[in-house]
Amino acid sequence: MLTGGPLDVLTGDYLAELTMLILGRDRLKSPELGYAKTFLRQLERSLALARERGVRIVANAGGLNPAGLADAIRALAAAAGIPVSVAHVEGDDLMPFAEGALTANAYLGGAGITACLRAGADVVVTGRVTDAALVSGPAAWWFDWAPDDHDRLAGAVVAGHVLECGTQSTGGNYSFFTAHDVRRPGFPLAEIAEDGSSVITKHPGTGGVVSVGTVTAQLLYETQGPRYLGPDVTARLDTVRLAQVGADRVSITGAVGEAPPPTLKVGVTRIGGWRNEVVFVLTGLDVEEKAALVQAQLADALSQVATADWTLARTDHEDARTEETASALLRLVVRDPSPDRVGRALTSEAVELALASYPGFHVTSPPGPAQPYGVFTSSTVPSATVPHVAVLPDGTRHPVPSPPVPSPPVPSPPVPSHPSAPVPSHPSDPVPPDPTRPLDQVPAGPGPAEPTVRVPLGRLAGARSGDKGGDANIGVWVESDEAWEWLHATLTVEELQALLPETAGLPVTRHPLSNLRALNFTIAGILGAGVASAHRFDPQAKALGEWLRARHVDVPARLLPTHLPLTPEGTAP
Repeated sequence: MLTGGPLDVLTGDYLAELTMLILGRDRLKSPELGYAKTFLRQLERSLALARERGVRIVANAGGLNPAGLADAIRALAAAAGIPVSVAHVEGDDLMPFAEGALTANAYLGGAGITACLRAGADVVVTGRVTDAALVSGPAAWWFDWAPDDHDRLAGAVVAGHVLECGTQSTGGNYSFFTAHDVRRPGFPLAEIAEDGSSVITKHPGTGGVVSVGTVTAQLLYETQGPRYLGPDVTARLDTVRLAQVGADRVSITGAVGEAPPPTLKVGVTRIGGWRNEVVFVLTGLDVEEKAALVQAQLADALSQVATADWTLARTDHEDARTEETASALLRLVVRDPSPDRVGRALTSEAVELALASYPGFHVTSPPGPAQPYGVFTSSTVPSATVPHVAVLPDGTRHPVPSPPVPSPPVPSPPVPSHPSAPVPSHPSDPVPPDPTRPLDQVPAGPGPAEPTVRVPLGRLAGARSGDKGGDANIGVWVESDEAWEWLHATLTVEELQALLPETAGLPVTRHPLSNLRALNFTIAGILGAGVASAHRFDPQAKALGEWLRARHVDVPARLLPTHLPLTPEGTAP
């Protein structure tokens, strides 16, 4: 990013829910740890170049110890003879918080970053701030925005959300990846204007692509309702408009901001217990019977374990040409508060069945010891109780005031939908929390019956999914108004649960985003206690959207690409 073209600020997002657990365990070993050590290694190679080019660096790599990271950066710069001023933001660490908590961190906004940059910092490191604050904080510094410039701040927050996962907005993890060369996608950058609008692009000559589709995919990633709550501003995602304004250039306009909530989100990690697993390989015939046999043989050994989950993945093919493709995988995952009950003795007992179980018995790895697993939960605290502090380059501690408690909402004109989309709502959509400001406007229902073709949903729609603690979201979008009318009418909560049976029985909420031609689903509880607990096969729900795209649905033939071949049965491959 430093060598590919001009930059004013280079940002880095180093913190995820799982990362906080890892840093918490590091801090148990030594109070001097708790920050992302990889950031220091990157600075060794790039700090002099950033200083030479006048690029400010803002990163949340401070994790649980931003002051320690700031000191380490000063030492690195001094050893290399690089004159840089370093500041950091702290106050997010709320430990001790609750019994059993390993870490507890409030999600701060960008105002502390703004204060550090205003004081002349070349490098700003923070603890837990929102991912988007790494962009909204520098934007507020650059344009000297006030805390109540809500629309401008909302635009910067949306740009920050697009940038936060790097190449996910330049073709990485993109549903329609076969349409582009995304072998080495370049990193995105945002050209932010004074009014908060932006253009997402990338340095010339870098790989990947910036399109309305790639930006839409990232906008939908790990979001929930149309109101994107944050400590600086509540950004209205339902007002955002995207437009292709050039090769690898997508404009983001129309973001409406509202006052932030009076509380801050707090992410809490705990050691949840101990886990272990064994994966049995079942080859050839009678796969289900082989699985039933090994489960019965281990029933007594598992009777004292808190939880034991079996999953049979039918990766086998009939009349397979290779042994691997003739094999299925039976996965046993055990969890318990005691490491002894799920330790090597248990996994050894599984392996010791080798000569007394199903034919062809083998496992994917030798017996292993129990491993600790983490649990992530979130709560809220009043913003005014969190000591948000910017520690400036000269050591001055600058308290950052929390935003004032918002007043009751003021009625405003309805937000316009996509130009050709009519306005009735769908019965499965939630009631807007503020009826004086409609959250979205959605197309009319389907017309008369018409010829359909049964195809995977992904032949028409893209999807992006991700995790928020124990919940997951799936954003689904299409590229034309006609397809959006069909998607909105067809992909109800009930249809989603029918297509993804693992979601049946879980609370599912659907939010339409007409300007993006998208639906966003939140699935509560599907990930159990979060990624660190490894509750399911895909613990961060990264591929949940791709599973949905692979499910077959009846799509009006007129909506499908004309080049899509049909089988004699009237279906598409």
